[in-house]
Amino acid sequence: MFKERFENFFEKQHEINYRPETMYQMLKNFAIRNENSIAYEFQGKKTKYLEFLDRIEVVAKGLTAIGIRENDVVTICMPNCPQAVDTFYAINRIGAVANMIHPLSAQSEITFYLNLSKSRVILTLDQFYEKVVEARRDCSHQVIILMAHISDELPFYLKPLYKIKAESKYSHLPNRSYSLDWNKFISMGENYPLPLPKNVFKIDKCSVILYSGGTTGSTKGIMLTDLNFNALSMQAVKAMDVKVAPGDSILAAMPLFHGFGLGIGIHTCLTNGAYCSLIPSFTVKTYGKTLLDKKPNFIAGVPTLFEAMLRTPGMDKADLSFLKGMYSGGDSLSIELKAKVDKFLKEHKATIQICEGYGTTECVTASCLTPKNRYKEGSIGLPFSDTTFVICPIGEINHLPPNQEGEICLSGPTVMLGYLNDEEETAKVLKIHEDGKLYLHTGDLGFIDEEGFIYFKQRIKRMIITSGYNVYPSQIENIIDGHPKVQYSCVIGVKDPYKIQRVKAFCVLKPGIIPDDSIKNEIKEYCAKHIAKYACPREFEFRDELPKTLVGKVAYRILEQEEEEKNAEYVAMRSELKTETKKSAKKTKKKGM
Repeated sequence: MFKERFENFFEKQHEINYRPETMYQMLKNFAIRNENSIAYEFQGKKTKYLEFLDRIEVVAKGLTAIGIRENDVVTICMPNCPQAVDTFYAINRIGAVANMIHPLSAQSEITFYLNLSKSRVILTLDQFYEKVVEARRDCSHQVIILMAHISDELPFYLKPLYKIKAESKYSHLPNRSYSLDWNKFISMGENYPLPLPKNVFKIDKCSVILYSGGTTGSTKGIMLTDLNFNALSMQAVKAMDVKVAPGDSILAAMPLFHGFGLGIGIHTCLTNGAYCSLIPSFTVKTYGKTLLDKKPNFIAGVPTLFEAMLRTPGMDKADLSFLKGMYSGGDSLSIELKAKVDKFLKEHKATIQICEGYGTTECVTASCLTPKNRYKEGSIGLPFSDTTFVICPIGEINHLPPNQEGEICLSGPTVMLGYLNDEEETAKVLKIHEDGKLYLHTGDLGFIDEEGFIYFKQRIKRMIITSGYNVYPSQIENIIDGHPKVQYSCVIGVKDPYKIQRVKAFCVLKPGIIPDDSIKNEIKEYCAKHIAKYACPREFEFRDELPKTLVGKVAYRILEQEEEEKNAEYVAMRSELKTETKKSAKKTKKKGM
C-alpha cells in the first residue's frame, strides 16, 4: 500500500522539494557544509558535526563487525545521551532498523519489544544492564547486549565524581558472554578493515520502530521511514516560520524513544543547524536551572514541562529574551495554561508566544501547528505543508463540512508505513478516501473551521496521558488482574496539576481477602516489577464492587465522573476557604484601625 502510494512521490509537485535520501544522508549533507558548527552538547561537552560524522562511521563499522546488516533490527534502550544519538544514525547509515524503547520499561515489556521486532542487538546503559539481562532470558532468539557508560561522555572534570559513585555498582559489568562493553565495541569499529556499503535510499523500507497503542489500546510497533522523518524536518521548520541557523540550540529534554523527542528535538534540529543540548533526565527543581544555564533558543516539550517552568524556584527575575520558539505537543495545551505561559514569557522579556502542535506517533509527531502571529482560542493550528486534514464520521471515509465534529484524519508524507506484524490493525487506521488519498484515522475527535484551523476535542480511544507519555488502561488492568489477590480492576486517569493526569487503579479483591496497607503495598510492588515507572498507578482504591454497564462491563466513565466531582468539590471548598480567610482578614484590619 505504502509503495504504491509513494511510487512517484518525488516526481509530483509539492510545496516542499523533498529529496530521495536517508536520514543519515540528510544529516551528512548538512554536516559537510557546517562541519565546524556544534551538533550536540552533553553536560557541557560539545561535539562538532565533523566529529559527529566520524563517530557515526565508527559505530556503523562496529555494528557491521558484530554481524549487523541491512534490515536487521537494533534496539536503543537509552536516555538522551551521545551514544544513543550516534547509534541511531549509525543504524541508519548501514540500512538497519532502529527500535526505540523506554529505558524505564519493565522487564517483561523489554522482552516483548525484543521479540516483536526480532531485534538482534540492544544498546543500554550500565544502570539498566541487569534488567535487560533478565528480559533477554525470555527472548525467542539470540540478542547481543551492548552496555555503555554515561561517564565515557562526560567532560574530564565530571568523570572522577561519577566514577566514585558508580565504581562499586557497575565496575564488574558487563558480565555475560553475550554482552559487549561499549569501549570494546568502539575498538572493533575503529579496527574494522573494510569500507561500509553505500547508503541507499529505499522509499518503502521501515527504518525506525516507535511504540504506541494503536486503535485498540494494545501496544503496537509503528513502522516509520526515512521519508517520514526527513519530511517532518522540512515541514516543521517551514511551519515554525523562524530562521534556524548554526549556533542556535534546543533543549532536547523530550526522550529519544518518543516521536516528539526523536523527530523534532533530534532529527529536525540536527538537519537544520540547531544543536541539541541533550538532557537525559530532569526534575521540576532542575529544569529551571538547566534552562537558564543552557539558554536554548528553542524549547519543545509536553504541557507538563511548561507547567514545571512556571513553578520553578529562582525564575522570578529570569531573562528569557534568548528564546526564539517554544512548542508544546504530546498532549493538549489548555487555554488556561497557554495564557499563563504567554504572560510568563512576556514578563520575562521573551518576544514569543508558546505554539501548540498536534499529531500522533503514527505520523512521527506533529503534523499541524498554531501560527506564531495568529492564535485562535482552542485551535491546534493549521496543517503542515503537503498535509491534508479532514473530518469524517467515526468509522467512515466521507468528509464532513466545516464546523462539524467527527474523527480527525490526515494524509501526508509523514504518515507511517503501518503497524509491525499487524496488517489487520493497520487496515483499521490507514484508509483510502473519496479523494483517492490514503488517510490516517487518528482516533481523535475534533472539527475544522471555515478558515482551515483544526480543533481537537477528545480521544475516541481510551487512553491516559501522564507527563506526555501514553498509558493504556487495559494493559495496566491486565497486569493488576494477574495478582493472585485481585479479582478485577479498573484504571482511569485523574486530574493532576503537574502531570495533567495521574494513573489511579480501582481494585476488587478476591473473596475473603480484606484490604489493608500491606495488601496495597504488595500490589504496588507487583506493579513496579511489571509496569514501566511512568505508567504505574499512583493511587489504589479498594471497593467491594465496581459500577457496570448494561452488558456487564466495568463502567469506567462513571468512575471518571466520580473523580471529577470529587475534584470539583475540592476546588469549591478551597475557594470557599479562601473567601472566608479574606473576610476574616478584612475584619481584623478594621478592628486594628
